[in-house]
Amino acid sequence: MSNLRTLVFFATPPHDCSYLPDREATTMFVDPRAHIDKKLYSQLTALGFRRSGSHYYRPHCENCNACVPVRLKVDDFKPDRNQRRVFEKNRDLTCELVPASFSERYYQLYAHYIEQRHADGDMYPPSREQFTSFLVEGATDSWFLEIRLEEELIGLAAVDMLDDGLSAIYTVFDPAHESRSLGTFAILWQIEAAKSWGLPHLYLGYWIRECRKMNYKTRFTPIEALRDGQWQVLKRN
Repeated sequence: MSNLRTLVFFATPPHDCSYLPDREATTMFVDPRAHIDKKLYSQLTALGFRRSGSHYYRPHCENCNACVPVRLKVDDFKPDRNQRRVFEKNRDLTCELVPASFSERYYQLYAHYIEQRHADGDMYPPSREQFTSFLVEGATDSWFLEIRLEEELIGLAAVDMLDDGLSAIYTVFDPAHESRSLGTFAILWQIEAAKSWGLPHLYLGYWIRECRKMNYKTRFTPIEALRDGQWQVLKRN
């Protein structure tokens, strides 16, 4: 059985950064042969790691620390006016957690989202193999939050259960319902779920100050950042 003391880590060669132009990135991965159970996954997440399929990783760039792990203390969260409006706007939706798995219905929503919203990113073009390797493989107490309007699936959020919280992995939605702000709604739902289950944190991945696409994370306050091995309230100024 693997633990933090026995884990072996590998670093990738420098490669183009996915978030900041004209920068190179290096990524540290946990040895894929290691057995990662829920306890160890929770410990790694608290140390700033993320899961992508069966891979556990964190940035390990020599001259850059722009990628900052962030999490929300759900009991301290107070929604702002816009977030309250999003929650009210979506009261007609039905939400259900189901075990993470592949289905053609899930994939079609995922593919449509990537094609419409991220055609300029490294996840384009989508494929069934990509969906499976990213969101289904390596699942450790992993779930999909189905978001439905009547019988229509309009959103899907991948969520991992941890010992000390939830980890928001990825959310996709039908761009035809963009006005509902389903990305924000999915996070609000996870905050309320973590509270109801007595879990203190919602992990939101990495925040990069210079990356406009990540600005939404700091609208959930008070948000904590992992700096120098310590979680502390993020100061954006």
